[in-house]
Amino acid sequence: MPYGSLGFNILAAVVKIVFMILGFLMPLASILTWLERRQSAMMQDRLGPNRANIGPFKAWGITHFLADALKFLFKEDYVPGKAHKFLFMWAPVMAMAPALIVSAIIPFGPSLCWGQLTKKIVDGVCEHPVPLQIARLDVGLLFYFAISSLSVYGATLAGWASHNKWSMMGGLRASSQMMSYEVTMGMAVLGSFLVFGTLEPGAIVGQQETFLDWSNLSHSWGIFSQPLGFVLFLTAAIAETKRTPFDIPEGEPEIIGYFVEYSGLRFGMFFLGEFLEIVVSSGIMISLFFGGWHWGGTIDGFLAAHLPNIVLAMFALWTVKVFAFCSFQLLIRWSLPRFRSDQLMRLGWQRLLPVSIANVVATALIILWAQAK
Repeated sequence: MPYGSLGFNILAAVVKIVFMILGFLMPLASILTWLERRQSAMMQDRLGPNRANIGPFKAWGITHFLADALKFLFKEDYVPGKAHKFLFMWAPVMAMAPALIVSAIIPFGPSLCWGQLTKKIVDGVCEHPVPLQIARLDVGLLFYFAISSLSVYGATLAGWASHNKWSMMGGLRASSQMMSYEVTMGMAVLGSFLVFGTLEPGAIVGQQETFLDWSNLSHSWGIFSQPLGFVLFLTAAIAETKRTPFDIPEGEPEIIGYFVEYSGLRFGMFFLGEFLEIVVSSGIMISLFFGGWHWGGTIDGFLAAHLPNIVLAMFALWTVKVFAFCSFQLLIRWSLPRFRSDQLMRLGWQRLLPVSIANVVATALIILWAQAK
């Protein structure tokens, strides 16, 4: 199939979609469900998951996520008698699908040099580049906010359609929390837009080719030009995934939770969707603030000069970065106490939002001052 033809482009897109969803997102999200329980057991001095073994294969109980999948598949799918059947069915899809859709804009490696897979790309020029990004959109980050915000409907519909006042209370908590912290997240990204001048994640990663260059921070990793923006984005991302200390919508020690009436595979979709959101938000943070798949200017050049088509090395680094941020978000759950509802809303509107606006104004002033010089 010739490079650049319609058939080649469709095949490349399908391969990237299948790889991203079935080869990366779903396996990593599944492993995170085991890692969280293993990590909590270590911090609470318990044994943790160690029973779901396949013959002599134990591996610290890592096969527990397979046992969970089988349990969700065969467990009774109960629907309350007075529930709204269609919306009750649709809510888990709305909670899980946005995380899979927005993964399309995340760049997970440099362009694959088609036809030059065994050659050293010293000058960095590919004859037939195949971007390791499913969709390159000029408004990529706006697409991220537009689609990820739809997950609010999943939580809200689940609470309302269950015909349960406790579920409804959890749905209301979820909708108010997610909409509140989306504002802060958007303002945090706005600072990066001012620095890099684009909303396309692949272009943002392409500019972060140097680890740190004080003379030109727009070509350094985003953490150095937007340290406050990173802290704001990380805090808002944890709130968006509804995890401790922001897990009020689920209310695990209480009987309040927007999916309290769900069981079987539908509950599994809510459960897995939360971890998919962790992976996707980590991928966005890596792209905005930590150079994406870049190692740093000197190391990138060294690998290009000594390795044939450095895609695998770059993808390996990107995977390590994403996994590190996922693990950090899991660690926070077992380190901080939960906020009260009033504390959570006060933090979002009276603390984080003013700070995020001040960050945007300060960034704009610094850029204007640098251009005037």
